[in-house]
Amino acid sequence: MPSKSVTVRRAAPAAPLLLLAYSLFRLFDGADGVSGPGPAQPLGHLVFAGALLMFVALAAAVHAYVPRRGRHVAATGLAATISGAACFLWTVIDVLSPALRAPLPTPFAIAGPLLFSLGMSILLGLLVAARQAPVWSPLLFGAGIATALIDIDFLPFAALILLAALAPLARPDRNVTVEHALSIPSVAYRPSRPLLTVGASSYDS
Repeated sequence: MPSKSVTVRRAAPAAPLLLLAYSLFRLFDGADGVSGPGPAQPLGHLVFAGALLMFVALAAAVHAYVPRRGRHVAATGLAATISGAACFLWTVIDVLSPALRAPLPTPFAIAGPLLFSLGMSILLGLLVAARQAPVWSPLLFGAGIATALIDIDFLPFAALILLAALAPLARPDRNVTVEHALSIPSVAYRPSRPLLTVGASSYDS
């Protein structure tokens, strides 16, 4: 199976790029002033579902690198991310499956984006503490979510902001593993295996 580091490097750019693709499908679908009919709407929502799954994969991969003493915080971030993504996926299923149509309850519609943003910000914050991401990364991520919430038509810009926020995670030149950086406070510490390189670690078989 691919290593966790490969998951991080691939999911970090893939998730916001898929979100950008969804936003373009959405703009194309609404070019005539109405949503649907046509292939753009279902294809766009399938791409959106893919983006959400990539975000969850990224969150899970980051969580796996956190040492024991930080696992409770990381688990909270992962749970919040998954919960928020589930609310979005509920909306996708509602659109794609008329037979299963059940609108997302208002409380979940409000809580979903907040939980998603909070969860990812927590996990990115752990990477900042581990010197694996710049301080502005979680701040920029929150700004991207806020941009989409202000007006859904701003989603293309929001996706680009999220791409910029996660771009540091896609770089192969990480110098410190998250696990060691969170457990060893030495600034000068430089392990031989970087976090975000192929083969840094592997999933349990």
